[in-house]
Amino acid sequence: MSGTIEVVGFMDLTRLFRDRGWASPHLVELDAPIAGPDLLRLLDVPDEAVESLMVNHRAVGVDGTTIHPGDRVALVPPGVPGPHRFCLGIYQRRG
Repeated sequence: MSGTIEVVGFMDLTRLFRDRGWASPHLVELDAPIAGPDLLRLLDVPDEAVESLMVNHRAVGVDGTTIHPGDRVALVPPGVPGPHRFCLGIYQRRG
C-alpha cells in the first residue's frame, strides 16, 4: 500500500524545514509503512534532533512507531517545556 504522509516540524525543526525549502506540511511518498527511525533517515533529520513524534495527533516514541501512508506526522525536538509536554502527552524520551 503506497501513499503520502504529511510531516511538520515543531520549534527548531521549523527552521530546518524552511532552510530546505520544504512546505509545511512536507509531503512524503511512502511505498509501504515505515518505522520512526527510518523516517528520520529518509528525511535526513538527525536522531538527536527529535525527541518524540506526534502521529495523527497522538504523542508516540520514535523507536516503537510505524508510520503508514495517509498518516500526519509532527517531529518534536528536545526542549519542549514541561507544561507543553504534559498537554502534548510526551511523558518520556523516545521508546
